[in-house]
Amino acid sequence: MNQQNTSRTASAARLASVDALRGLAVAAMLLVNNPGDWGHVYAPLQHAAWHGCTPTDLIFPFFLFIVGVSIALSLGARIEAAGVVAKAPLARGVLERALRILLLGLALHALAWWLMDKPAFRLMGVLQRIALCFAFTGLVALYLRQRQQWLLLAALLLGYAALLLAGGPLSKEGNLAARLDSALLGPLSYEWNAAVGLAHEPEGLLSTLGALATCLLGLRAGDWLRRGLTARLYVLTAATLLLGYASALYLPWNKQLWTSSFVLWTGGWACLALLLSHHWVDRRGWPALGRAFGVNAIAAYAGAWMLAVLLEGLGWMAPLYAIGFGWIARALGPFEASLAFALAFVLLWALVVLLLDRRRIYIKV
Repeated sequence: MNQQNTSRTASAARLASVDALRGLAVAAMLLVNNPGDWGHVYAPLQHAAWHGCTPTDLIFPFFLFIVGVSIALSLGARIEAAGVVAKAPLARGVLERALRILLLGLALHALAWWLMDKPAFRLMGVLQRIALCFAFTGLVALYLRQRQQWLLLAALLLGYAALLLAGGPLSKEGNLAARLDSALLGPLSYEWNAAVGLAHEPEGLLSTLGALATCLLGLRAGDWLRRGLTARLYVLTAATLLLGYASALYLPWNKQLWTSSFVLWTGGWACLALLLSHHWVDRRGWPALGRAFGVNAIAAYAGAWMLAVLLEGLGWMAPLYAIGFGWIARALGPFEASLAFALAFVLLWALVVLLLDRRRIYIKV
């Protein structure tokens, strides 16, 4: 069976490589979000302080890229077969799922606000951004042709870059995205300085333009993967990495702003990961490591969030950490203890999702 037929046959159901990549991204999210001791986060698991791109900064872009790939795989054949009228139920399904993800994100933030006695409710967040990107990309897949999708991607990248560069300094306090979030979100942001009236929101409103571009890039890559056009994916990988590197000379990589250069740079690495995973898992039959996380991705993320919030809110996190990992801190150091806790947390949830997968329980949002 040739490469094109192999790809089409696999995508008719779902590609194990895509589930694996999605799952590895979720596992990595749990790893970096749960260090046990925020004062001693293991260095490789830290985000760039502002400008720059660490391996940890690749995780969320990888996930959003895979969201776009998954939309292409799940909707592709149905879109080709659907007429204008037949697309309406598909669009409704996309928007309903996006709404459920959005409401779940708000509920998780409400739980954290209540149990952890936070000073204010945070409106935006990871799941909220995923919901917006899912809705946008799903509708684009349904109603725009391939060429129009590429033009929209270019418009997002160039338009957002122009807005940032024309909007003043790119400092944390003075950038255009922060000023917009300050005006529209205010104390509902991740950080809020009431004294000066400035907010900082890593999943803010204007920076969502960059996240939309990441998801749209995944949509185009997923469509080529579905149709067996993997040679084009190699070109896309090289082009995005080169453009991402070159454009960073003018607009730095920045995850919190999700700059256009960051979209291209991280998108190139995500596309390369997709190619490698497809080659080794789908074509060579290697184990799909991370698949169990991938088929229960949102459930695993939400469950881990709730567990962490409960441990913190009930005051159990500190004694649990001291009893279970204090000896590592004394023997090896506090950073090693933090890493051990993060790994143990991921292992716990790996066991949960493996059990769910073994029992064929898939919690869809």
